[in-house]
Amino acid sequence: MTKHPFDDFGKYLFSESVMRDRLPSPIFKKWKTAVAKEDSLDRQTADAIAHAMKIWAMEHGCTQFSHWFQPLNGTTAEKHDSFIEKSENGDAIARFSGKTLIKGETDGSSFPSGGLRATFEARGYTYWDITSPAFIRGSVLCIPTIFVSYNGEPLDQKAPLLRAIDVLSTEATRITNALGDKNVKRVSLVCGLEQEYFLVDAKAYRNRPDLLLTGRTLLGAMPPKGQEFEDHYFGSIPDRVKAFMDEVNDECWKLGIYAKVEHNEVAPGQFEISSIYTDANAAVDQNHITMDILRKTAKKHGMAALLHEKPFAGINGSGKHDNWSLSTDDGQNLLDPGDKPAENIRFLLFCTAILKAIDTYPELLRLAASGPGNDHRLGANEAPPAIISVFMGSVIEEALLKLVDKEPTFIAKTGPKFSLSNLSYLPKDNTDRNRTSPFAFTGNKFEFRMLGSSLSAAIANTVIASILADEFRVIADRLEQFKYIQDTREEALKICGEIVKNHHRILFSGDGYSEAWVDEAAQRGLPNIRSFVESIDSLIAPKAVALFERNKIYTEDELHARAEILHHQYINTINCEAKTLIEMVERMVLPEALKVISELEPLSAKSKMVARKEKEILGLVDATDSLLIKLKAALELSNTHENPSICGLSLLKDVTPLLVEVRGVVDTLETVLPSKNYPLPSYCEMLFLLD
Repeated sequence: MTKHPFDDFGKYLFSESVMRDRLPSPIFKKWKTAVAKEDSLDRQTADAIAHAMKIWAMEHGCTQFSHWFQPLNGTTAEKHDSFIEKSENGDAIARFSGKTLIKGETDGSSFPSGGLRATFEARGYTYWDITSPAFIRGSVLCIPTIFVSYNGEPLDQKAPLLRAIDVLSTEATRITNALGDKNVKRVSLVCGLEQEYFLVDAKAYRNRPDLLLTGRTLLGAMPPKGQEFEDHYFGSIPDRVKAFMDEVNDECWKLGIYAKVEHNEVAPGQFEISSIYTDANAAVDQNHITMDILRKTAKKHGMAALLHEKPFAGINGSGKHDNWSLSTDDGQNLLDPGDKPAENIRFLLFCTAILKAIDTYPELLRLAASGPGNDHRLGANEAPPAIISVFMGSVIEEALLKLVDKEPTFIAKTGPKFSLSNLSYLPKDNTDRNRTSPFAFTGNKFEFRMLGSSLSAAIANTVIASILADEFRVIADRLEQFKYIQDTREEALKICGEIVKNHHRILFSGDGYSEAWVDEAAQRGLPNIRSFVESIDSLIAPKAVALFERNKIYTEDELHARAEILHHQYINTINCEAKTLIEMVERMVLPEALKVISELEPLSAKSKMVARKEKEILGLVDATDSLLIKLKAALELSNTHENPSICGLSLLKDVTPLLVEVRGVVDTLETVLPSKNYPLPSYCEMLFLLD
């Protein structure tokens, strides 16, 4: 009998269905009530779950377990412990207790803390996240956990996300109940992430120190062909890449990840994988796993997966589109407009609340989508601009603006009446897509398109959940004052009108890439934070501190710690890029250029062409040397600043422009040197040799 490709789906996931099959019914019910926060998990229940988990894992060949967590460096971390123990008579036995499942200990001093604890205060703890299922990678049972200090401060990305999700659920549930739906007990933030990435041949990757050390090319002239032919997007997938994608899908499916879509992206060598929606906490975990699968599987296929936002200059970079919505525990999508959105009070209320939240905290959303690599992508006619605005589509925008008797910002074109003679039913959407919008409503969900491809989606979803919860609370407080549902609905419409009147400036349906929008956004009072490092201190602005403390997501000390970590992340990134560039140019490119000059010199008196070529190369070498001297001096001066914020801003102002200048000259040098004398794989070799 032929095995179906999905027969192994979830094989390596300790899912709810596996727990239902393997746990005694009372134990399973206790776990379910704990997940629903109706009760806490006791030691006896934890012991029973740990035993079942150990047996299941060992049946799949596991010999070790790990508390898998997400420290503040943006990656994941794990320490492997064996199940092996010594019995009283000296025999080797396998043991895994509820205590071990629930709590682990690790050295916290080597992870970023932003000053929350001193280096000598090394103790850190991991605690089981019972809402995210354990999974198997190789011979290791991985248990998703949060990571905290000895004093309980979160040192990871997961703990604040879980807090924000809980607060959001509470406040959104209050609104749905107030509007008459008393059956809703919980509302979840659900999301589906689109992960973009590049693939390059492993040999070329190993011969590019910049890719190895920084994740992006710091040098590289554009090849004769880029993406201008528009022939890569959705094009035929090369056989080598398809074999890689098939294995990625297989690995994802075995881990219960609903990898749904794969395709060529816009730039040559660029691809995408997308997953079906799940709750935000699990989606973030699954995206971390997916990125790890991409890297490891690419290596097996003789390639390297590049997750940097801008690995190649001159062509599109990579993002991680965060498609999110709000779902009730009985399966309702609160952002589904229905057939008559203008009459759907609940939909209008949640939409307007979201608009207000976005307009109130655009700086936090800008930060949440940012990293040093995303500075090279945002606003570069390939990704949304750094200005936060919202696209709702013509139908929904018109419904919202009618609440305050305003005209829509644009009139949608009525498309031709398209039909096919052999299809009686052709599904239609109520809105077009605006790919230039950072926040776009796409039918029954929002798409946050700014997020960088290498980033954890935890921060973005923590911010989204936090700002929504804060606004939902205000609305719920107003609605709950009314006894009768008709009065409540009238108040809801009144709230919608107030929000649209005060926050319609955030609505924009035009071209977000245009310079005209930059000017218009400034007139509207919308912030335009152009770089990651300039956005960091929005995390410690008074209104942000008040928001997070009010909702018990972060304390002020925790926010200052995270801001400091982000500043150091930027500093370390720019320092690494500058040092790598200097070393590559001085030790690889310039020696080859000087060699060519020495070869041309004897012939320059005999040929005007040779003399002209020699002069051109000499001029470029001297220009490069002059710029390197300036770069070294600027780098040294910037790093004299002890304040990390000032240091980062100095690197942005004085060092990053020189990185661009050095690159410009050296890239020109690449185009005039013989190819055999250029020591680095070219863009052509990296982008067009995957077939």
